[in-house]
Amino acid sequence: MFVVDLIRLTLTFFVFLMPYSVTRNLVTGGAGFLGSHLCDRLMEAGEEVICLDNYFTGRKQNISQWIGNPRFELIRHDVTEPIKVEVDRIWHLACPASPVHYQFNPVKTAKTSFLGTYNMLGLANRVGARLLLASTSEVYGDPEVHPQPESYKGCVNTIGIRSCYDEGKRIAETLCFDYQRMHNTEIRVMRIFNTYGPRMLPDDGRVVSNFIVQALKGESLTLYGDGSQTRSFCYVDDLIEGMIKLMNGNHSGPMNIGNPTEFTIRNLAELVRKKINSNLELIYQQLPQDDPLQRKPDIQLAQKELSWTHQVDLDQGLDQTIDYFRRGLNL
Repeated sequence: MFVVDLIRLTLTFFVFLMPYSVTRNLVTGGAGFLGSHLCDRLMEAGEEVICLDNYFTGRKQNISQWIGNPRFELIRHDVTEPIKVEVDRIWHLACPASPVHYQFNPVKTAKTSFLGTYNMLGLANRVGARLLLASTSEVYGDPEVHPQPESYKGCVNTIGIRSCYDEGKRIAETLCFDYQRMHNTEIRVMRIFNTYGPRMLPDDGRVVSNFIVQALKGESLTLYGDGSQTRSFCYVDDLIEGMIKLMNGNHSGPMNIGNPTEFTIRNLAELVRKKINSNLELIYQQLPQDDPLQRKPDIQLAQKELSWTHQVDLDQGLDQTIDYFRRGLNL
């Protein structure tokens, strides 16, 4: 009996000394639209997740299913302030991403992009973590090259109402590559094109949520300009798959992730109207300052390096998104 107990004690001791194999992830903006879907994927994969959010646009109900799980930790924190945690990977998504929200306090938006990224890179450098920056197609501005490859340097207004976000993300990318050059920090930079799906906020001012909410309420659909400007809409599940592949791959980026199928805003309005209420009117208002006239990703790099492309078309993705808003609005 003594020998058996001794063996058990010895085995327990060696197991305790073995390296911990579960990846520990920090997701900034983890209670937001994209962040919460990422948390889902990481938790479902059996990994550990620290979700960091200040709840400016994030919502606790987005990650409520994981609260109480021993592999999940929720921290209310603003990334403009440093934080010390021990992690293997940092998914840096924290920043308001819709014009309504990032223009609400443009100085705060710029601080979030610069100081938030600076703080997360400092943390990554200290603990030896790999960091993925959620950048944006907005770094291309109102593009003069179409579709937009990663090599295109953009056409951005430095003093416009969108500049706090556009230039904020550009300096965030700069910081990432400077840390890579100076400190050999492992980075992944992802340029996200228009993404939609469940957990979007109904008042975020993005065109997909705007049209769906207006249509469900029986209101006219508001188009800005003449509706001929184009966008490419990527369903959230496809986007998260691309994000995970980029983090796990060997390419630092920047890399476009988005659906390359291009639609005019009027096309989108007609599709939403057809799915919800074909009798709704379309009304037109003035196009906002610096609103891009064209937006379409060149995803050849993602296809080559990650074997990634979108799987969900707009028609299918809109059905899922409409169902989500219909339940949330009780309509």
